[in-house]
Amino acid sequence: MMAGEEMASAVADLKDERVPPCLYWSVQQVADWIEELGFPFYRSCITENGINGRKLIQVESSAFPRIGITDFEHIKFIAKSIRDLLGLEEPYWNKSISLPPRSSLGLYLEKKSATGKNVDSVTYSKFLLSFDEAKWKPPLSNHCLIMPHS
Repeated sequence: MMAGEEMASAVADLKDERVPPCLYWSVQQVADWIEELGFPFYRSCITENGINGRKLIQVESSAFPRIGITDFEHIKFIAKSIRDLLGLEEPYWNKSISLPPRSSLGLYLEKKSATGKNVDSVTYSKFLLSFDEAKWKPPLSNHCLIMPHS
């Protein structure tokens, strides 16, 4: 059961169209989703490991074997489906170095995947107000230019 502040933040987030609703899914809802993906045999992997919406954020491909999902093709498909569900980009190793750092939504979801009173009460809107977004600045084109001494 959710406490007052946590419930209020969940309601605010669920009203915010930028926040994926799956963030607040129960273990059973995640298990239903994995079954809808075509993997009913992984339902128990989800329920036995208590993977709710907030924990789903943290499940990376390397963690799947530890929870009982070992088929590599299934791992790739489920990992992509999680990224799509959360509205996140491809993992960083596929990104060009010319692209800016991770999105504010990705950073928020990472924060919400933790537990605790401070995290439970944060909404995406509050996060954006307190988030000093790191603006990516490409290196100066002349940063290696040696200027003559006058």
